[in-house]
Amino acid sequence: MERRHSFELALPGASIGAVAGAMAGGLTLFAGAPTGLAAQAALALAAPLALFGGLFGVLVGHGVLRPGTFGPAGLYWMAAFPLSRLLQESVAGVGTNDGVLSFLAYQAMVGLGFAIGFVWLHERFMPYWLSHRAAVNPLAAELLAVYVRYATTLRAGKKGSRR
Repeated sequence: MERRHSFELALPGASIGAVAGAMAGGLTLFAGAPTGLAAQAALALAAPLALFGGLFGVLVGHGVLRPGTFGPAGLYWMAAFPLSRLLQESVAGVGTNDGVLSFLAYQAMVGLGFAIGFVWLHERFMPYWLSHRAAVNPLAAELLAVYVRYATTLRAGKKGSRR
């Protein structure tokens, strides 16, 4: 049962990662790649980003990462995004012509930008998902309480700064 509850926490992050990977891979069509190669690139990026996105949700659900903190999430994606891109390039591309280390260093910088968008989306979708699952999933109920406390703290801070 615990495994199913954790899996439910993974779904929003996995969905965001899959869509982001498919969209980024789909951009290779605009770069002039053949349709088959673009589809392969999209799938090769969507799969690992979905995996890492889901793991992100599980880590948040188990308290390893906290909602509202960007630093740990940024570090997480500075490692996860380059690994995802390396997998994509090993399957569908030739982006490592300058060497693997320089490729990974550049992708780590891009990963920090990806983290901004991912965390922004995750913090908008996750509470809605949790509110639907909280009645049957105790992990979702606990995490929803964390999000509610965080939102309450933010709202109180904004009201206090307006005076």
